[in-house]
Amino acid sequence: MTVDTLTSAYETCEAITRSEARNFYYGIRLLPPAKRTSLCAVYALARRIDDIGDGDLAPADKTTALAGLKTELSDIDRSSDPVLLAVADTARRYPLPVDAFGELVDGVQMDLDGTRYDTFDQLVGYCRCVAGSVGRLCLGVFGSRADPRASEYADALGIALQQVNILRDIREDLTNNRVYLPAEDLHRFGVRLALDAQGNLVDRDGGLARYIAFAAERARLWYERGLRLLPLLDRRSAACAAAMSGIYRRLLEQIAANPRLVYDRRLSLTGWQKATVAVRAMAGVS
Repeated sequence: MTVDTLTSAYETCEAITRSEARNFYYGIRLLPPAKRTSLCAVYALARRIDDIGDGDLAPADKTTALAGLKTELSDIDRSSDPVLLAVADTARRYPLPVDAFGELVDGVQMDLDGTRYDTFDQLVGYCRCVAGSVGRLCLGVFGSRADPRASEYADALGIALQQVNILRDIREDLTNNRVYLPAEDLHRFGVRLALDAQGNLVDRDGGLARYIAFAAERARLWYERGLRLLPLLDRRSAACAAAMSGIYRRLLEQIAANPRLVYDRRLSLTGWQKATVAVRAMAGVS
């Protein structure tokens, strides 16, 4: 493999990240060049796995594609695919837990299987696969001070972000016949998920709003746990992690303040708001 081939592989990953990582790229840009390109490689592969799950293939073909990618990951050093080339090189330069990509594959397969969750603990298992795995992969690139809990904190931060995603996307997920909210929680708050004729969430007695407020507070606790990672990181890695998680935390604050905001739209921050989060993270304010 030539230097030009490897350089081109990383450039491919950076182009994917700039194009697709509408939230995470604000944080990734805060890293020094070597870590930035490596984290772009991590993102590009994670994005590929997600895209298989969300793509237009038939379900059986998606399962086949995921299994094939998992096989490629088991022998990643022999791959000629640009994204896998960049990930393999990153794994040689940093302690990257490549097996975590396999967990992400497993989580996407759970989506394809239409898995639903009776308990919050079951949901945490799913979040650990699809988001905690990414947190641990990022930590491999960031590096940290010696602390046996660093991986646990990275995992928790990913799980916190995924909980925000789930709360933000209740309506969209239900439209696609996906439900991530634990059945025991829905029962506790007397919620029966439904959409009206306009495709908006129905909440006649306020039970759904009360549940979302409860779930937002629970997600905050996961954030508090996950953010213990930041003091273990170098300044720029901490700024990157703070910016990426800060964007989702800002969304969480909006949802907690007014749960009904997610009933008829998909919440997002403006480019200016995201940039402000990144600047504050770099300044150490987050």
